[in-house]
Amino acid sequence: MATHNHSKLKLQLQMERSLQLANWSVDQDFILLGLSATKEVRDGLFAIFLTVYLLVLLENMLVIYLICSHRELLHKPMYFFLGNLSCLEMCYVSVTMPTLFLGLRSSPYHVPFSFCMAQLFFFISLIGTKCTLLASMAYDRYVAICRPLHYSLIMRPQVCWGLALSSWVGGLLVSVIKTTCIASLSYCGPHVLNHFFCDISPLLNLSCTHVALTELIDFISAIVIFCGSLLIALASYLAISRVLIQMPSAAASHKALSTCVSHLLVMGLFYSVVLFMYSRPSHVKSTDLNKMLSVIYTVATPMCSPIIYCLRNREVHEVLKRTPCLC
Repeated sequence: MATHNHSKLKLQLQMERSLQLANWSVDQDFILLGLSATKEVRDGLFAIFLTVYLLVLLENMLVIYLICSHRELLHKPMYFFLGNLSCLEMCYVSVTMPTLFLGLRSSPYHVPFSFCMAQLFFFISLIGTKCTLLASMAYDRYVAICRPLHYSLIMRPQVCWGLALSSWVGGLLVSVIKTTCIASLSYCGPHVLNHFFCDISPLLNLSCTHVALTELIDFISAIVIFCGSLLIALASYLAISRVLIQMPSAAASHKALSTCVSHLLVMGLFYSVVLFMYSRPSHVKSTDLNKMLSVIYTVATPMCSPIIYCLRNREVHEVLKRTPCLC
């Protein structure tokens, strides 16, 4: 009887302690260290990143405007997906830049738990959507080059809308699951994140509760979303390369390849940085290097994407010439 009461009391104390830790986690703030630099360097970086941020917004708004205002672009699947990608890039960069700016003005700085979880939610959602959108764009190029006679049937508007909608909804669903798991963890100090935004790995490192289940969910979602979309893209381009090799005319092969170069560059830049960042052995990981790589795939790629897609695109150049306010 005494043993039973002791076990019951022990269980009750554990439940009360878990509840207290959970309540404390919700009420607490995190301290983001931001980019480590002197005040003079931070002031210079603030001006640079503000310019880059405004440039990202301007570039992607221009792409969306051109696509939406010209029916010949809007009704082509490649530009339909590009419009979705531009919209995503504006949201994507707007999620991480606010805390980056705060860190450059006053580092370190406090971030409420609710704000940190909201930032994490939108970041996970948008990066998952970006992966699936890039895979959809690769599939579009596969159909255009490998099945040209059936392109209009396979990539009809209903299919394009379905692929785009599934990308956005899939990113949201994955983010709900992962953010819920991370938000349910207890963070009992220290509450210092050596980063410029609330990312998954730094948060898991701060948790004082068992994170095996959360890490498993994170791993499975990464396999499904990240590796799944990468495999689809690679399979699409492998099939495209076989068709290009078999083309009798070098001019036709070059013309077909030119429609894929922009997407290959954007996809290669994004996936190479993310793969390098998350696949390195733990003993060679550096927080400063992680922050630099995070800057590349959260700031640099949204800035480069519109330039890469539109720089050598003849259709976009023709549309720009016919747009009076941009001439």
